[in-house]
Amino acid sequence: MKARVHLTEREADVVRLLARGYTYARAGARLGISPHTVASHIKKAYRKLGVNSAGAAVMQAVKLGIIE
Repeated sequence: MKARVHLTEREADVVRLLARGYTYARAGARLGISPHTVASHIKKAYRKLGVNSAGAAVMQAVKLGIIE
């Protein structure tokens, strides 16, 4: 059974961009937010997903059906 994890839309957007290889700076530029704000969103996503790296966050989000 899959665990229920809820990422905000912005957190999911950031994880999607990291999955595409974006840096925090590039993701921030794409989303119209600062790299610091990107880092804040990704930290929250890591905590919710129970991971410690971008790669693990992407894999967990795909596994849980949060991103494709």
